[in-house]
Amino acid sequence: MILRPGTFLQDRYEILEQIGSGGMSVVYKAKCHKLNRLVAIKVLKEEFCNDSNFVSKFKMEAQSAAGLSHPNIVSVYDVIDEGKLHYIVMELIEGITLKSYIQKKGRLEVKETIGIAIQVAQGIAAAHEQHIIHRDIKPQNMIISKDGKVKVADFGIARAVSAQTMTSSAMGSVHYISPEQARGGFSDERSDIYSLGVTMYEMVTGRVPFEGDNTVAIALAHLEDVVVPPSVYNPEIPVSLERIILRCMEKKPERRYRSAQDVITDLRAALIRPSEAGSSSADVEERALNGETVQISSEQLSQIKQFHRTERLEPERKETYDREAKAAWEGYREETIPETPEPERGRRPQRPSEMSKAPAKRRSRDEDEDRANPHIERILAGAGIVAAIVVVAVLIVVFSKLGAFFRAGGGMLGNSQTESSQTETGELILKDTEVSMPSVLGLSEDMAESTLKDSSLTMKRTYEYFDDVEKGHVAKQDPEAGTIVLKGGQVNVVISNGTDKLDLSKLGITELDETTAVSFLESKGLKVQVVEEEDETIKAGTVMRYEPELVEDGGTVYLYVSSGPHVDKVPAPYLVGKTEEEAIALLAENDLMPGNTSTESSDTVEKGSIISQSVSSGTQLAKGSKIDYVVSSGPEVKHQRYVASINQVYDLSSLIGPGAGSSSVTIQIRLHQGTADNPHYKILTQSTTIKGDVLLPVNFTSIESMDGTDQGTLEIVDVNSGAVIKTYQLTFFPMD
Repeated sequence: MILRPGTFLQDRYEILEQIGSGGMSVVYKAKCHKLNRLVAIKVLKEEFCNDSNFVSKFKMEAQSAAGLSHPNIVSVYDVIDEGKLHYIVMELIEGITLKSYIQKKGRLEVKETIGIAIQVAQGIAAAHEQHIIHRDIKPQNMIISKDGKVKVADFGIARAVSAQTMTSSAMGSVHYISPEQARGGFSDERSDIYSLGVTMYEMVTGRVPFEGDNTVAIALAHLEDVVVPPSVYNPEIPVSLERIILRCMEKKPERRYRSAQDVITDLRAALIRPSEAGSSSADVEERALNGETVQISSEQLSQIKQFHRTERLEPERKETYDREAKAAWEGYREETIPETPEPERGRRPQRPSEMSKAPAKRRSRDEDEDRANPHIERILAGAGIVAAIVVVAVLIVVFSKLGAFFRAGGGMLGNSQTESSQTETGELILKDTEVSMPSVLGLSEDMAESTLKDSSLTMKRTYEYFDDVEKGHVAKQDPEAGTIVLKGGQVNVVISNGTDKLDLSKLGITELDETTAVSFLESKGLKVQVVEEEDETIKAGTVMRYEPELVEDGGTVYLYVSSGPHVDKVPAPYLVGKTEEEAIALLAENDLMPGNTSTESSDTVEKGSIISQSVSSGTQLAKGSKIDYVVSSGPEVKHQRYVASINQVYDLSSLIGPGAGSSSVTIQIRLHQGTADNPHYKILTQSTTIKGDVLLPVNFTSIESMDGTDQGTLEIVDVNSGAVIKTYQLTFFPMD
């Protein structure tokens, strides 16, 4: 099912454009209107949606992946199914896949490779801690954001696919698949480590370790072929990184790293000490050779298990097989890479001619088993190896120490060369003017200064914000620990100011109700977005959680608030233009009720019809909810103004009688219109007490008609008795 731009899912996600397509899904860029953010939506293809068992497994695994929260894993926000439409809402990463990045650069620099690999391994390690195996680790599933952060995508999805057909097919991209996956056997965390090794191989060489004309050939290569050391294709690769890659790519899982965390440890050490140690067959082949995730069918899996090496190698490939590559590898490769670091090798094999085009020779399983127990080889070569290792170790220590010194000599500590010597065991003897740089990372500012002072060094400090380093403690130092420097030199130290972000975990947000929490956060200068979630046990309006935990000044906090237990909801109907009777009937059909009604004049909406409604059509409402609406009273009626004037006097003595000058009366003047049965009165003067010998002025210039007629009566009223003591007939005239 293809989703077109403008399509809404869940009345929330607006499809903007298609941004990718793979073997299982189509990926769209979308906007979440509820949280006002961009997201990626991965929609399963129809061939997967038709299998109910798979859909159920997919939902379970995707929901499990949604529980993963790590900076190096693409976050899953939601897992939704609407009928036959099944999709995942996830974090949108603006950037480039690692595969595209490799293709763009040809191959990556060593430091860049290690930096990317560490981030990927951190994401894998976090998933493995939650017992989630990716099963499809490859550069295509790794995204490098614009700020350089690397994130792994599609956790849980590959697991769901593999679980669907575990006994009949293998899962993964064939160029990166582990031997046990290619064989269709059991796979675990070490399968991901193998694929990570292949990915690192491609990063440093610009090529995958095994190629072939079809899926089966490539899978068999992973099972049986010897890996050509990456240094053959890139002599600049340090020994330490090469050992890591080759250990990750061991054929037998038990020979690989036990965990992704162990890989991270060695990668960090290598950075510091690099010299140490459902489709057609044709379609499946095309997609597999392009690095796409596919399932290896039962037929293909059988071929892999039974196929003999001599049967699948073409004669010309056998003849052109580069024996020099095999010799280089056999002279280089150690039988078992131990759990602890080994002494570094003194040299790596020379790059054979035309090696870039020569495939590695495949060993039979019998040969592999023989090499798995190299006891005889060790006995024959033991004496020579021991002697060579001692010599090489001495040379390595000498050159590493001198290299560290010369690196320091070009920096702020001075450029004077030293004449440091070594003992026969390789231990560096420092001159009186030299000192080995101590580590002050993580120390308090005072302790760091004291430590450097004890080493006859001074400290130059600067201050920066760090989210992960305690305030007042050292976050960085230059030169690094272990560097040979001159006494009296200056060390650049960066002291942490702590985080410049507000730590919400210390504010007790979850102890507040929605209104209080919003008010409190806004008082801190933060923006608040409230997201309602149904909960059967938590009272409506209660804050359940929030994101993020650390927020920048002026940043946005997402409050997840309970909306109480689940209630059945219905969409609000469109009432505008309907008569009030039609609107009431339509609301009743949708289990809704009319709310407050009011009237307004309208030149466009017929009298008695709905002008507007309080809730937009399509909005999900609980059954029984009320919708307010405004009814048209028709076009506005413009009334003609009528105005009258009077200029008279009234002698009150006629009312009170002769000689009543000292007497008084309380009077009021009013306008009288309407009928006898329905009189209308407008007060023109308030109650006034006047002496009886006064002439009462009755002077009004603009008296406006109350009912739009041209006739009326001006009345003088005795307030005490209520009697009308004098009347004047008025004639009103129209005014423009």
